[in-house]
Amino acid sequence: MDMQSVVKNLHPLEVKIIRHYTQGDELTIEKVEAELNLKPGNGNQALSWLAGKGIVKEIRRETRMFFELTGLGREWKEKGTPEERILELVRKGTASQGLGLPEIARTLGLDTKDAGSAFGALAKLGVLGMDENKRILVQESLHATGKAAEYFSLVRGLLTKAGDARNGLLPWTDLSEAEQALMKGLAKKRGAAASAFREIDRERVFFGFTTDMNDSTNRDALARALEAAGITGDEIGTLTPEMLVQGTWKGKSFRSYNMQVPPARLMVGRTNPYAQFLEEVKDKLVSLGFEEFDGPLVETEFWNSDALFMPQFHSARDIHDVYHLAAPTHAAVIAEPWLSQVAAAHENGGKTGSRGWNYPFDRAFTRRLILRSQGTVLSAKTLPQAKIPGKYFGIVRCFRYDRVDATHLSDFYQTEGIVLGEGVNLKTLLGFLEMFALEVAGAKEVKYVPGYFPFTEPSVEVHIKHPVLGWFELGGSGIFRSEVTASLGVQVPVAAWGIGIDRMALMALGLKDLRDLFSYDLEQVRLRRNTPQAE
Repeated sequence: MDMQSVVKNLHPLEVKIIRHYTQGDELTIEKVEAELNLKPGNGNQALSWLAGKGIVKEIRRETRMFFELTGLGREWKEKGTPEERILELVRKGTASQGLGLPEIARTLGLDTKDAGSAFGALAKLGVLGMDENKRILVQESLHATGKAAEYFSLVRGLLTKAGDARNGLLPWTDLSEAEQALMKGLAKKRGAAASAFREIDRERVFFGFTTDMNDSTNRDALARALEAAGITGDEIGTLTPEMLVQGTWKGKSFRSYNMQVPPARLMVGRTNPYAQFLEEVKDKLVSLGFEEFDGPLVETEFWNSDALFMPQFHSARDIHDVYHLAAPTHAAVIAEPWLSQVAAAHENGGKTGSRGWNYPFDRAFTRRLILRSQGTVLSAKTLPQAKIPGKYFGIVRCFRYDRVDATHLSDFYQTEGIVLGEGVNLKTLLGFLEMFALEVAGAKEVKYVPGYFPFTEPSVEVHIKHPVLGWFELGGSGIFRSEVTASLGVQVPVAAWGIGIDRMALMALGLKDLRDLFSYDLEQVRLRRNTPQAE
């Protein structure tokens, strides 16, 4: 790159450093910021830019020790140290009233431990003592008073210096030998919340101009070129309304601009596409008159499976299919009369008109805590208080042990819903399934397949065709069996569905893999659009 181009592309901060310093000078961030009157951070920027261009290079590094006030230190600076406050209280004569350390601590609002430590320091200085009744006494010898005054002066000086230090950091090298000796006992690196000072180690980097003879990186050549071009580093880069009003721009030099440089990319904030898709599904269902339900991620076996007439010996109860809690392992109780009615339905059908599963219902097992494995658990919990007629739905996060691939996740979402009413039937259910497949998922081809679920009869699976992944199941549905509804106090037909909303999103967002819904690749997230998959 020719010299003219290099000079034009130097930032004003870089120009000031090149023109102000000479070959052989050692440069640090603190030095250039202080001597050139730069804002905090500008020195680091300028030296980094110059190093990137090969104009300066790192010479060496030094580790320096600093101290800053903690919250406790700021309190000491404002209210006085515990030693100062205790000595002042005792000198006022309160000790003659029989105050011991606990009373002094309460009077001053100090912890007993802190009050004891402060008394120990004062006793060591010889200014306080304790009588046989454990009352605090003043020992005002000239020697002790002098030592205490010197100690308080040093501590007060350290608090003031740290409070007034640049950027709140007090360098070790700014302390006298006496202050350094005292600071060793007052500052901590770790657990500094209980100390007045926090010790901080900072690495200081020293830079110097390179000795490269290439004019484009040689300091002296660059300085001469800047001088010849009349570039000082004080050129105006931004013309503000205030400058126009006040006329301060007149007679000033302006930085040149390259009109060919593309504008900076504008990163506009937007809702995550999948989160937006879920909200749109909610809006559509609410507009159709549905009420939303929700519940905890941790459920009992009772509501997750037993209330849905899933027998306790069902294979889905296996540890490899359901995640259970290590602690606590069981809920305290299951609400009545639902526990007894559901147990009866399993054992002999109860009052549901069924023969049940004919096995002894385990009332301890039903209290076991698990991560809900299906959204239908919320439908079951809604039935006892549902309005008739009524429509309910939820966007439900579920957990199920599964092999993760393009169409399966172990942590997934379902849209769950129920419709209750005298006129509810299979035709009602198929209408809702078609709405989900066509209008929400954006599928072009839909088919219904007979299915089996312990809690519905008849049962239907809805399948949609993805242009890349082919046919896959969207979810299951059916009419709740009487063993479910009657046990939970409902005597009308209930249509229910549990649809994998993650899979619907594959179609709606034009994706090929469920894992892309939760991608940490922000660039891919920005490129997604909530538009149906093209044919």
